[in-house]
Amino acid sequence: MQADIHQVADGIHLVHGSNTNWVILTEGDAVTLVDTGYPGDRESVLASLSAVGSSPEAVAAVLVTHAHNDHIGSAEYLSRTYGTPVYAHEAEVPHARRDFLHQVTIGKVLQNAWRPGVVPWAVHALRSGGTAHVPVTEPRPFPGGGALDLPGHPVPVHTPGHTAGHCAFHLPDAGVVISGDGLVSGHPTSRASGPQLLPTMFHRDLPGALSSLDAFEALSGDVLLPGHGPVHRGSVREAAQRARERAA
Repeated sequence: MQADIHQVADGIHLVHGSNTNWVILTEGDAVTLVDTGYPGDRESVLASLSAVGSSPEAVAAVLVTHAHNDHIGSAEYLSRTYGTPVYAHEAEVPHARRDFLHQVTIGKVLQNAWRPGVVPWAVHALRSGGTAHVPVTEPRPFPGGGALDLPGHPVPVHTPGHTAGHCAFHLPDAGVVISGDGLVSGHPTSRASGPQLLPTMFHRDLPGALSSLDAFEALSGDVLLPGHGPVHRGSVREAAQRARERAA
């Protein structure tokens, strides 16, 4: 599959993989990669780096919004092959190591199979490595607080609920929020388009996911780069409010 790449600002690209997104932040010759798609997206991840004039060797770090298989599919590959450090929120580090797995179960998917889009999504997820065992051997917690000393200088924002350590990334100078699965703009299992929470079956803690919309409302920005769905342009605060209204 060819990577579908959208440049949203200087040095900021959203890449649509197979039903999931990742973000490339460039600064000079160095790159920060936020999430890495499904295991089956590896060639697309590598192709997207090449398309923006970079390479896997230039990736200074992989940042993980959360450790579901459709977001960490190539994290261990990059770490093992190129020595790329992989960072996550401290609460997500053991999840990335697979000390435990908080991910929608096959049983839960089967219970929801009657919903439009669920069966095609599930087939795709299985084919793309959605149930593969892809632990990150040595994930690291974010160093210190505030902006990270990496290309793009993203600021981690803990937004638990989807998983305990789910984290968004704020690029305040660019007015961009990388929202992972804490706030999305679409999903194959959702009939809605625009800002929303993922369907209930995907959240470890739905009340927590709703509460974390407060954190999104507090972020300045007018570009939302979600883990699923297209770029959303407009107030991030209003996007979070709209998602809350839809979930009510």
